[in-house]
Amino acid sequence: MKLLANRRARMLFLALALTCSLGWLFKAHCTSGGWTGGEQYSTGCYSDAIPFWTSREINKGKAPYFQTRMEYPVLTGAAIWIEGGAVRLLFGKHANATHFLGAVTLVNALLAGLVLWLFIKAGLDRRRLWMWALAPPLILYLGHNWDMVAVALAAGAMLLARRNRLAGAAAMAGLGTAAKLWPVLMLPLLGLRALFEEERSWAQRLIRASALSAAAIGAWALVNLPVAFFAYENWSEFYRFSQERGGTAAGSWNVLVNMSWLFTWAEDQNRYAAILFASGAAAIVGLGWQRHRRHLWVLFTPVLAWFMLTNKVYSPQFDLWLYPMLLLTAPRLWPVGLFLLGDAAAYFAEFWYFAGQEGAWPAARFADVACAAVIRAAAMLWLIVDAVRRDPPSWIALGCA
Repeated sequence: MKLLANRRARMLFLALALTCSLGWLFKAHCTSGGWTGGEQYSTGCYSDAIPFWTSREINKGKAPYFQTRMEYPVLTGAAIWIEGGAVRLLFGKHANATHFLGAVTLVNALLAGLVLWLFIKAGLDRRRLWMWALAPPLILYLGHNWDMVAVALAAGAMLLARRNRLAGAAAMAGLGTAAKLWPVLMLPLLGLRALFEEERSWAQRLIRASALSAAAIGAWALVNLPVAFFAYENWSEFYRFSQERGGTAAGSWNVLVNMSWLFTWAEDQNRYAAILFASGAAAIVGLGWQRHRRHLWVLFTPVLAWFMLTNKVYSPQFDLWLYPMLLLTAPRLWPVGLFLLGDAAAYFAEFWYFAGQEGAWPAARFADVACAAVIRAAAMLWLIVDAVRRDPPSWIALGCA
């Protein structure tokens, strides 16, 4: 039995290696001569790593925040700096953006392997393991940017919470928040779980909730405070940028406004998005409370999906945030399949829309972007309802027993 399990694990990792190789080819095929004729959009090979190599002076070895600007949180900035340093060390004066893309892809592939290992240890069924090993989002986004850092930390936090190690989960989510902001959405759910553990006294609950709050804040502060103290202006750029940037093409607000289904001033969207998200997240937790009280953290998945839908910014790679959380917690796989379809459609519709603006082919109209975004949104709403109304997969209850 153990031999069979080991063989299955090897096959899964081999499949993941193939998927990651396809992810590398998908992004790297258009880098040799530089992007010309809008090919980064028409072929979908755009990656943040390529412009960052020179625009953030990674090629010169400048430290993010201290010597050059960086619009990512600190843990992601550190990953960028380390990957850039490794490339310069390996290739010397011949180092270039393609080498940097290779380093980014390799590190993200290793993180994808870590997530697969966590899934195997958690006891996910074979279908879900194969859905990660052969994940289309990994092909699309593995070399896109650095979101796999936060994905791996969020997956780790979810699985620590499954074992009721709430302080450890909070610390992991705090580190995830130091890489990208979205893992912070898990923290209120962990806190509520700690406060409403019926088997403990109120004094014990308060102590535990305080401990996990300290763990989350401490993990985040350990990474952020030194940088914020010495390079506040560049450190705070991520938070200013997130507040001030406009909506993205396939974001819900942009689709609704551009298709004349809704009118709102752009400067009001932050406020409206915050109100809509807060009210929807409260409804998700309230409606799911009775069914999920003993494993409240599973509601992180629908809360995250709702955040993505209500936020003014919905960059294509955001789907990589949600997909592994769906494999962990989604009660059914049919809506996950629809989500994958909508993800791929939205990715190519959005980039082909940009290609059309540059006179390249294939080109898409904004109506095509809207259609793909609607398919993806319908799948996400289905997943949210499923997560609230249905029991989670069996391995969650086993882990919480």
